[in-house]
Amino acid sequence: MYYFASDIHLGAGDRDTARRVERRFVAWLDEVSRDAEAIFLVGDIFDFWFEYKRVVPKGFVRTLGKLAELADRGIRVVFFTGNHDMWVGDYLARECGVEIHTAPCEMTLGASRVFIAHGDNMKIDDQPLLRALNRTFRSRTLRWAFSWFVHPDWALKFGHWWSGKSRLRHNAADEEARRNGTPGGFDASLTEPLIAYAREYAATHAVDHFVFGHMHFPRDYRDGSLHVVHLGCWEKDPAYAVLDGRGEMTLKKLQA
Repeated sequence: MYYFASDIHLGAGDRDTARRVERRFVAWLDEVSRDAEAIFLVGDIFDFWFEYKRVVPKGFVRTLGKLAELADRGIRVVFFTGNHDMWVGDYLARECGVEIHTAPCEMTLGASRVFIAHGDNMKIDDQPLLRALNRTFRSRTLRWAFSWFVHPDWALKFGHWWSGKSRLRHNAADEEARRNGTPGGFDASLTEPLIAYAREYAATHAVDHFVFGHMHFPRDYRDGSLHVVHLGCWEKDPAYAVLDGRGEMTLKKLQA
């Protein structure tokens, strides 16, 4: 079995919320590890992560310990960076045995071909500001300067402030969906750009399933042979995907 989760946003919110989300995530990792061949973490696992050469963010010990345990047991753990944790270095790979991917990737899992990506920098050609921010934050020069000239305390303070702004945008989208009478505050149109990307990609590539995070709205989209799964945000609507031995992928809501 192959499992997929994203947008845990460890460290987000107040202390009680952050601890509750982390405990739920670790319990899920423990549960799925019983039959998992691999676990894919599809971005924004941390609400903010910036890794210095000899310094990493404080906290997350339950998660880091569980990831190391799973890797030690021979379970493949694959981490795709998202826009909140794009500055991951080699710490998770070296200390926890996690496999790191910094770009979308197409993989053969069992009998299925699966395209996996966080989805934050796809179909944004019509958003020049967002494109500029993506280039800026992915700049090696900026990362080098940040690590040499910004104290870790200030780096984390900035990171959590910036992440908080992103959360406010998502909350505003939730509220607008509720005002429009959308059940559960879910605006399916927000996932359409990634579905459009998948449709274009599938026109020239043989892919059985697409898996995206980022949008915080769980959705299982099927249109003929096109299958796109959007994973949920674990603070509000935790959901994960599972690919079984028959090549069937399903989206599951996590029970409270």
